[in-house]
Amino acid sequence: MSQWKKYLAELLGTFMFVFVGAGSIMAYETMGAPDTLGVAIAHGLALMVAIVAFGSISGAHINPAVTLTLWVAKKVRGIDIPGYILSQLVGAALASLLLNVMFTDALTASMGVPELAPGVSALTGTITEAILTFLLVWTIFAVAVDPDSKHKEHAGSIIGGVLAGSIMVGGVLTGAALNPARWFGPALVNMNWSNWYVYLVGPMVGALLAGIAYTAIYMRNSK
Repeated sequence: MSQWKKYLAELLGTFMFVFVGAGSIMAYETMGAPDTLGVAIAHGLALMVAIVAFGSISGAHINPAVTLTLWVAKKVRGIDIPGYILSQLVGAALASLLLNVMFTDALTASMGVPELAPGVSALTGTITEAILTFLLVWTIFAVAVDPDSKHKEHAGSIIGGVLAGSIMVGGVLTGAALNPARWFGPALVNMNWSNWYVYLVGPMVGALLAGIAYTAIYMRNSK
């Protein structure tokens, strides 16, 4: 399959994920009643559908941290990394741009940008993002990457479920981005770069630790 088709799939998949995920936050804010459960479900469903819709084309990484981890695990060619990540970032930015056209500053506060809650330090936020991303990526390897997995046909719903659960835990602390693209799109459009390292370092470290550990423990002899 042509590489541009894979990159387009990553762009569209990430667009869908950010548009629905960040959009759910902004929609709830217009009602003045943020709902962590509703936001978590929206993110989980969006990721599930993106995996089902684009998984057979590009693998539906939808996340730069996942792409880099798959490269470290030798599941993605190094030459494809820039195209994948650029596509994800562009998809996130386009989704955020359209959301900002649809929702005005007068109606929404955060504009979908993940932020640390009052009293949560940058270190705590980074650790939270790392732990939750570890759980997400471990699940991705267990159900979708591992050649011995017996759950590949249900990978979308399982991975989406883990993301939803993670947001229910960490959403009130960091916004639970677990994905540099999910943070980057809204941050770029709104020029809000506060605590940027939390949303880059946390997910990257968590994802790499999960991928390396799962591969070493369960896939060491896989061909």
